[in-house]
Amino acid sequence: MFVAICFSTGFFSVYPQTNMKPIHRQTHQLFVSNTNPGIQVKYLLYLPNGYDTEEQKSWPLLLFLHGAGERGDSLDLVTMHGPPKIVQSKDLPFLVVSPQCPVNQRWSPEILKELLDDIIERYRADRNRIYLTGLSMGGFGTWDLSMKYPEMFAALAPICGGGDPSQVGKIKHIPIWVFHGAKDPVVTLQRSEEMVNALKKINGNVKFTVYPDATHDSWTETYNNEELYEWLLEQRK
Repeated sequence: MFVAICFSTGFFSVYPQTNMKPIHRQTHQLFVSNTNPGIQVKYLLYLPNGYDTEEQKSWPLLLFLHGAGERGDSLDLVTMHGPPKIVQSKDLPFLVVSPQCPVNQRWSPEILKELLDDIIERYRADRNRIYLTGLSMGGFGTWDLSMKYPEMFAALAPICGGGDPSQVGKIKHIPIWVFHGAKDPVVTLQRSEEMVNALKKINGNVKFTVYPDATHDSWTETYNNEELYEWLLEQRK
């Protein structure tokens, strides 16, 4: 059960350069389940620059699933890696939703789906541009959630994760960019290779980046790469 890109040197911003100081807003939120009494989800919500002023605009939504090391009851842990870390100093043109998984638990697709439905209902999210990414345990969660609810997502970016290759037929239509370190001692490269090879056998829409010298941390380079965000924004249901 689960509770709780103007380019700049060395980095990126998906917004054009202006003299305006960007507004970075990532707030602590709490979701209380209506269907699972007693279940609560702590999460970070980032509203992109322009969300308040462009009131008729809908925004792409990026759901980020952290790894096992960030489980707990302090949302500060969730800002250690990935999009919730990046938006503390850089703009991303997404609603960024970053839930926290409790200690000793794994991501629950059912609870994550309920959280997403609530966000989509209350915020101006573009239902045709909902993206899912995660690292390590969150990479496994990305595969699991997408195969449970394949109709929800416009693109996936699982990092150093794995899943059930026999189920990839459910997501063969979804653009997927997989990342893994060749020397990963925690989640072996084989776990991603199994998923990618299974998708390729059924002509799935998948591409695969392997970092030849990376160990388990294949996420820092991935999330610091502006091409990932450009690619996500190109994908629509």
